[in-house]
Amino acid sequence: MRKLAVILSAACLVAPAAAKEKPQAKKTMKISSPAFINGAKLPSRYTCDGENVNPPLKIEEVPAQAKTLALVVDDPDAPYGTWTHWIVLNISTQTKEIAENSVPAKAFEARGDSGKAGYDGPYPPQGEHRYFFRLYALDSEIASAPSKEAALSAIKKHAVAQAEIMGAYSRK
Repeated sequence: MRKLAVILSAACLVAPAAAKEKPQAKKTMKISSPAFINGAKLPSRYTCDGENVNPPLKIEEVPAQAKTLALVVDDPDAPYGTWTHWIVLNISTQTKEIAENSVPAKAFEARGDSGKAGYDGPYPPQGEHRYFFRLYALDSEIASAPSKEAALSAIKKHAVAQAEIMGAYSRK
């Protein structure tokens, strides 16, 4: 009983000191688009039914420890599993936006499920599909990515933060 009283007394002495410390506000990286609202329908301009160009994206609050950024656009509703539409690697951490129909300077595109590098807009065979634009902060650059699997593996290995926005699309 005496040991319990000593332990409780020690805890009471430490608790007020801990209570005075201010918790650090944790900033989280953000991705958004002026072309669509998170969860809303993607404009057809950014699909295979339109001009098939990437939508503009805005990037905010990149963590200080990030050395580079990566962007992956995929469709988890594809008939045979997740379909990767676009992979962009080694985006500068200073990048605040990715303009419509463009790739940031010095970044490179890895091959997605279409077998080619570059943006491959939504083209769902039936029904409405969700398209996730996932931005990753990485703790290193990625030297090369000869395949989708290599790119995604490197991203997973080096990710320190993630943000996403989702747009939905169904064909007319």
